[in-house]
Amino acid sequence: MKSLKHLFEKNKVWAESITEKDSEFFSHLSKQQLPKYLWIGCSDSRVPANQIVDLPPGEIFVHRNIANVVVHTDLNCLSVLQYAVEILKVTDIIVCGHYGCGGIQAAMENKQHGLIDNWLRHIKDVARFHDAQLQATDDDKKFDLLCELNVIEQVKNICNTTIVQNSWENDAKLTVHGWIYNINNGILKDLDRCISSNKEL
Repeated sequence: MKSLKHLFEKNKVWAESITEKDSEFFSHLSKQQLPKYLWIGCSDSRVPANQIVDLPPGEIFVHRNIANVVVHTDLNCLSVLQYAVEILKVTDIIVCGHYGCGGIQAAMENKQHGLIDNWLRHIKDVARFHDAQLQATDDDKKFDLLCELNVIEQVKNICNTTIVQNSWENDAKLTVHGWIYNINNGILKDLDRCISSNKEL
């Protein structure tokens, strides 16, 4: 039986190092979950939400999937969104894509990848919506541009959910942000999509 013993050993060292710095850390953490942020990001192993913004456990509520897509029929994503907004009362929702995204790259390829093609259809739709802009862009910049455009579309999708719409109608302080992460240098970029109301949308 493969037990991945080395990961348990690493976990023990990590927990001990945290406790050495703050003996009450896990005691406090276990009694509350009050994150201010919901992070909707890519499943890519190179893009860990907490580490990118240097926040400890408990500070960010996270949902990840291939290419950080928000689909109005995805009950998993919508359940996370509803819980974050209505129960945890987060004040900020961050959609964070990243350059070099394998999901975006696969969507740009003219070949089949299997089951995931059904999911990538959403990204192909983003490319279709912005075809003129993509066609006017140099080939070596289209990949990065589509990574950015995908984030922008997902921000719109979140803003148009009944969850966010109802929150704004009830005058909740809730802002949706669009960011992108550069895996080559570790730096986040704000895509100037910061929406706090239907008027701004």
